[in-house]
Amino acid sequence: MALVPCQVLRVAILLSYCSILCNYKAIEMPSHQTYGGSWKFLTFIDLFVVAVFWTIYAYDREMIYPRLLDNFIPGWLNHGMHTTVLPFILIEMRTSHHQYPSRSSGLAAICTFSVGYILWVCWIHHVTGMWVYPFLEHIGSGARIIFFGSTTILMNFLYLLGEVLNSYIWDTQRTKPPSCQDTQSSLSCAKPVQNLCKDTYMLEGGKARA
Repeated sequence: MALVPCQVLRVAILLSYCSILCNYKAIEMPSHQTYGGSWKFLTFIDLFVVAVFWTIYAYDREMIYPRLLDNFIPGWLNHGMHTTVLPFILIEMRTSHHQYPSRSSGLAAICTFSVGYILWVCWIHHVTGMWVYPFLEHIGSGARIIFFGSTTILMNFLYLLGEVLNSYIWDTQRTKPPSCQDTQSSLSCAKPVQNLCKDTYMLEGGKARA
């Protein structure tokens, strides 16, 4: 029964993601009609872009999310794709214990995904002559390499952070001392056993005297 709330939460988060992506997919945007469609955007692939998106947005939104997009994407959908991801992840981490693979396997998977997406972005630029994200047009080749490398390092750091937090939260749960209510419950359960033992002892003593 304890797993029911966690399962319900996961289904609710999954449905919210599906709703966000379906609404996003239904929008008639020019970029969706070009090579790669909506699959060229990292947001559409995995939704975990809170740190990078809002950092660039705060610096200059035109470099990552031009004001022109406000004519196509409502504000709530923007936050649904780029903001609600973080609290959902934190809530799930607090309510669900995740079994991580070995650290080397996990980091290898993260690096493989990162390199694969970088190659996908570069391929789209090779085919169309345009970068998926506007800010890539305004920086040189060296800066792009630094940016791609930095984002890969950031993804690995966030993966390790999630692993550490998951272990800390759930190891603390396992080593948590019993509450007063639990102690009282244990004592109340022990009393009948103690009384039974006492009665048995007195009975045996009476038989011996007889």
